Amino acid sequence: MLSALQQFFRSADAAHPGVGVNDELITAETITKAESKLPAEVVDQAVNQQVPDEAAQSGVTQAEAITLSWTKTSLGAAYILMFLIYFVNAFQSSITNNLSAYVTSGFESHSLIPVIYIVSNVMSAATYMPVAKILNLWDRSIGFLLMATFATIGLVLSATCNDIATYCASQVFYSVGFAGMIFCVDVITADTSTLRDRGLAYAFTSSPYIITAYAGSAASQHFYETNWRWAYGCFSIVLPVVALPMFGLLQYNRHKAKKKGLLHKKERSGRTFIQSVIFYLIEFDILGVFLLTAGLTLFLLPFSIAGSTAHDWRSGSIITMLVIGIVCLIAFALAERFLAPVPFLPWKLLVSRTVLGACLIDVCYQIAYYCWADYFTSYLQVVYGTSIEVAGYISSIFDVVSGVWLLFVGLLIKKTGRFRWLLWISVPLYILGVGLMIYFRNPSWSVGYTIMCQVFIAFAGGTMIICQQVAVLAASDHNHAASSLAFLNCFGSMGSAIGSSISGAIWTHTLPAALKRLLPDSAKADWETIYDSLESQLSYPSGEAVRHAISLAYAEAQSRMLIAGTAIMALSLIWMFVIRDIKLTKEVQTKGVLF
Repeated sequence: MLSALQQFFRSADAAHPGVGVNDELITAETITKAESKLPAEVVDQAVNQQVPDEAAQSGVTQAEAITLSWTKTSLGAAYILMFLIYFVNAFQSSITNNLSAYVTSGFESHSLIPVIYIVSNVMSAATYMPVAKILNLWDRSIGFLLMATFATIGLVLSATCNDIATYCASQVFYSVGFAGMIFCVDVITADTSTLRDRGLAYAFTSSPYIITAYAGSAASQHFYETNWRWAYGCFSIVLPVVALPMFGLLQYNRHKAKKKGLLHKKERSGRTFIQSVIFYLIEFDILGVFLLTAGLTLFLLPFSIAGSTAHDWRSGSIITMLVIGIVCLIAFALAERFLAPVPFLPWKLLVSRTVLGACLIDVCYQIAYYCWADYFTSYLQVVYGTSIEVAGYISSIFDVVSGVWLLFVGLLIKKTGRFRWLLWISVPLYILGVGLMIYFRNPSWSVGYTIMCQVFIAFAGGTMIICQQVAVLAASDHNHAASSLAFLNCFGSMGSAIGSSISGAIWTHTLPAALKRLLPDSAKADWETIYDSLESQLSYPSGEAVRHAISLAYAEAQSRMLIAGTAIMALSLIWMFVIRDIKLTKEVQTKGVLF
């Protein structure tokens, strides 16, 4: 702390000659002498920069104390560990996404893929704000450890499941855990970087996708040929080994900050146990979380499952789910605006042009992507006869291209101090990429055209992701950084759930009808088995009449998914103008030794 003050006063001495601090040891007496020669606002800035903001929320104060007390070595170790955490997340997601179609097909439930994603994404959306509360009220490391535990439980359940119900439950734990853990890493990245360098910091922590995209595809092929359960079992061992050092590093530097006097012992609240329970129920807005989760789940699920019910949309259960879902969502909005003492979505964030614009772009982006992505690897294998490995390579183009490109995006933001101009380029490019895929979704076209579209989407999508994160953080202060990111991620997860529900609705209402219409007479009786199982679809040799009919049915369903995604993404042409063109100056929102 003293060396930091010394450095500050040296720079002040250069700006205000005659102060005379120079290289002498900074002590209370020295500061007192300097106060008489420096303008008051300069002295106040020096003190404020070197002391945690006690008026901020406890988690923010602790984060600032850690960055004020640690060394460049600790900062480097933190970023290496965050890189490794992203690496594990990217590697396992690449493997498990390629295998999910086979896992569900093994339980004769291939058509349930969107349903699983909907529930998982809705639960993830409802998780971000409570996790942000944990990070702000308690400690960054506690929230991170809790989410790592959830992710590990999900992996263990996935490895040991014997039916589709257990697999669905495992995916909820898995999605909530990994989404929450990566969210914690993103908040810690914001804690430890300057605003202008934040895009570059995020590009670095997310760069492991460059490595894992192709490695994950090859590994998924190996796991499928041996035992897919070990795809989950391996990472249930690896994840704690990588996550615990990060928790230990944060706790160690928090202890250092206490020893240096940067953190004061918290006074006891004086609340009874019952009062504490009530206090945290209010702080975590349990009513809001329940209404949002129930509302989204009940409203979105019917779009995926209506086609498989006896009376389609006229089914009493489907109508009931829709009505209750809409009522819950309306109740959630009213409760947050007029009833909740501590709103789930802070009103200041909601009315911010920049935050709202970034969130709306993210919603449209996620909907447009998940409208077609859930069945993309299945499409590649059925239509083009690719292996799991090759299908994984093609679907991983986004991860590889965007992983490299994000580093350049971070540098562009750092050099120009602006981010909005990048959105004005990336949004139209993304619409072009998705729109072209509509035209090329036909078995007669070479797979090379699909790869070309994936490259366009990778450049555009990667740019949008970084710009959205920088936008919401630029519009808020450090005290609300976690809430701003949670707000963005909440919108993104809701968009993913909506996209999956649209995908499921199109799939259940298009593919069965197309199979019944296109399959040769000899295979029409088997349409339901073909519909429910990817392995059944692939059992027919490429070039035969049955396989060609299945390919045409897939192309018809995917074309409609892409049309829906393109139409929704077009709304982002409006949202990109809502965002303010904020200048990212060298002024830091955070304190201490930073990226």
